[in-house]
Amino acid sequence: MGSKQKILVGGVTIGGGAPPVIQSMCNTDTRDVPATVKQINALEEAGCQVVRLAIPDQEAAEAASAIRTQVRLPLVADIHFDYRLALAAVKSGVHKVRINPGNIGDKEKVRAVAECCKANGVPIRVGVNSGSIDRDLREKYGVTPEALCESALRNLAMLDECGFFDTCVSLKMSNVFSTIRAYRLMAARCDRPLHLGVTEAGGVHMGTLRSAAAFGALLCDGIGDTIRVSLTADPVQEIYAARDILKALDLHQSGARIVSCPTCGRTQIDLIPLAEAVEKRLEKLQTRLTVAVMGCVVNGPGEAREADIGIAGGRGEGVIIKKGEVLCRVPETELLPRLVEEIEKMTGETL
Repeated sequence: MGSKQKILVGGVTIGGGAPPVIQSMCNTDTRDVPATVKQINALEEAGCQVVRLAIPDQEAAEAASAIRTQVRLPLVADIHFDYRLALAAVKSGVHKVRINPGNIGDKEKVRAVAECCKANGVPIRVGVNSGSIDRDLREKYGVTPEALCESALRNLAMLDECGFFDTCVSLKMSNVFSTIRAYRLMAARCDRPLHLGVTEAGGVHMGTLRSAAAFGALLCDGIGDTIRVSLTADPVQEIYAARDILKALDLHQSGARIVSCPTCGRTQIDLIPLAEAVEKRLEKLQTRLTVAVMGCVVNGPGEAREADIGIAGGRGEGVIIKKGEVLCRVPETELLPRLVEEIEKMTGETL
């Protein structure tokens, strides 16, 4: 799965066969240290592993130093145009820098960033998207996956010439099919770790679906080492979406994998709100568990037995099934609290 090469971002491994890493980006003003720290801690609690900060000016670069001392997550500095901000961010102790070498100036400026990052053990993400393709490539190919891939390879070559190879790459487009093609082209031409993303994906619902469509196709092909679900929403929602996508692909090693039936005329309990309540209650579960929420006696008991723990409903009541064995029969109103109680016993977590 993913790239054979790897980078280390703080203590987090990206690539080298490691599981996909979940990222997000703060939407606070980086210069507002308390607000940014608060958001990073909320992202960590939701399951974020690496977080990116916008560094628009020197004040933001300096603020990264104060932020770093108050959070546990590795920090990525997002730099555009001014190479000096990358140097300042590295000085502030960030763990990774995201640049597009083509938009920060001549090769000497790129070399200055590369040498600074190399001296401090800071990897670089070469980030290319549909709005930052090199002009000559845009004229040659148009805004296409081929143009993104060529632009990314050109920018990687600039860093390679500086003797800097501790890199990963992103090629983000807003179209799902174009995004998939861009990453497939890149994976065929180099073995750097790939940061997956669909840019400008939209709100929580459609943005999650578009990201899931692209990530699913790529991750099932073994392409992708870290992901960011870009949503027009609270960044915490990006983490929940990313976790759910990885769970759907059996690539996330923690949290509840919930199996629930779609309901039919045989359903004898109010299953839809029950399933929603189970999902909500187990949202922050860290232990990897498969939890079944089934609505009738036809398929319910069998499906629930294949899960670590589950519910199978009857008329106004249901059974709790744990590791394939019926644990108890309880009234419908007690199914959720009893299920949660048993999960807490199994995991040692408080839900």
